[in-house]
Amino acid sequence: MTLVRSHRPQLSGNKWLIVFLALIVGACSPKLRPAPQPSVKTTTEKPTPEAKQPVTNVSAKTSVISLILPLGLDHAAFKQTYSAADLKKANMSVEYYQGFKLALDSLTSIGANYKLQIFDSKDDVAQAHSLAFNPQIRNGDLIVGPIFPEDVKIFTSVLINANKPIVSPLSPASPATFNNPNLVTMTPPLEYHAKGAATYITNRIKPKKLFILNSGFSDEKLYTTPFKRTVDSLSNRKIQVVSTTIVRGNLTPLIPQLSATDENIFVVPSTKQAFLLVILHSLDTLSKKYPVTVFGHPNWEKFTFLKAAQLQRLKTHITSTDNVNYKSGQTNMFLRSYRRAYHTEPTDFAIKGFDQGMYF
Repeated sequence: MTLVRSHRPQLSGNKWLIVFLALIVGACSPKLRPAPQPSVKTTTEKPTPEAKQPVTNVSAKTSVISLILPLGLDHAAFKQTYSAADLKKANMSVEYYQGFKLALDSLTSIGANYKLQIFDSKDDVAQAHSLAFNPQIRNGDLIVGPIFPEDVKIFTSVLINANKPIVSPLSPASPATFNNPNLVTMTPPLEYHAKGAATYITNRIKPKKLFILNSGFSDEKLYTTPFKRTVDSLSNRKIQVVSTTIVRGNLTPLIPQLSATDENIFVVPSTKQAFLLVILHSLDTLSKKYPVTVFGHPNWEKFTFLKAAQLQRLKTHITSTDNVNYKSGQTNMFLRSYRRAYHTEPTDFAIKGFDQGMYF
């Protein structure tokens, strides 16, 4: 569970040179350094069994891997500029690429051979559709990307019979959205966050009653429906789930149902800024008289308008898809290798790129 997010370090200026060189040369991974084994450990609600480490007697076969990332290199042309949004996508792409490339470089030290191809999806549906027909991609062994859901949808609709893994590396969209048997989704969808929060509440806190505070928008059902279903299943319906729509932050109708001694659990599935500012203020006021614990939407981690001190007072829990153990010796080995290679700190995207590169 996460309460306060960490700020990403500034990007160094050498990253675009690395990408351009990769595009020109073809990025066949050299044997540069010992493998930092194992990969950085990430967890969801419960730790998963660690993947087996690569064996030393690997095949001499050269595996062809295609990375499809929204680099937007047309914006880097003469007299062209990046918008803030496009630059953010490009930075994310470079960070992921650097982590993924470091994984391949590490694996070559035990005899693996790779040809890494990089393609620019431009975050454009038409471009993603065109890339799906590219024979260099279709004839390879592994496809990683595109990144964004609409691009993934159009790309995978063409490659229904690809008979090779197509990895959706960062999108939390449900695999059911794409209906492609080859697609591997790496980021848990919202449904899994809801189930994780429900499991934690049921098994750890064990309340007799909990409250779901809705803003009235229908998209909140994507969270509340699997949440309630999981609570009902795990508790055999012994936990009463009170779901109500709150208007103008008015919690007065709920006060007769609150406990003055036991924790009152409030689940707030909204991501709307106006609603959150009001409802969290009301809960903060309520917490002066009643024990209050809040469970929020996982996207709260990204919101800069939320106040950390207020979230702490409300004992706020936010589910997260991963958690890096910086006390681990293996993690620190990865950090040293990354800093040595790129002269900057790895971001979340770089760590994901490394983990996924090692795994696949």
